[in-house]
Amino acid sequence: MIQGIDHIGIAVRSLVDRIPFYRDVLGLGEPEIEEVEDQAVRTAVFHTDAGRIELLEPLHEGSPIATFLERRGEGIHHVALATDDITGGIGAVRDAGMRMIDAEPRAGAGGADIAFVHPKSTGSVLVELCQRRRGGGA
Repeated sequence: MIQGIDHIGIAVRSLVDRIPFYRDVLGLGEPEIEEVEDQAVRTAVFHTDAGRIELLEPLHEGSPIATFLERRGEGIHHVALATDDITGGIGAVRDAGMRMIDAEPRAGAGGADIAFVHPKSTGSVLVELCQRRRGGGA
């Protein structure tokens, strides 16, 4: 079911302030920028051979990322695991007695279908199940 790490999500206050480190210092090139209204976030995605690095900037003060930043500051927000069967993954998590944040897959950045596992079920790690649509490279 799990194919590997799809991306690491990193909460930041400002994409403008943080992109230069990943682009210029680490040499990851220009990121793909996208607003995901449903999640109230703007993302900057850097592609690497081993997965993606996704910077997450809140669109407004009431967004989940803004709340995270207020409580914990900038840093790793979630680990996204690639799957080829997100519905099956949600079922497997539930069948194991664990709690999902998302009962059904929803649209994420780059056209992916996503669902989050509640961190209370994973040792305080927010885990995202992520299924890329065929032909979608993002």
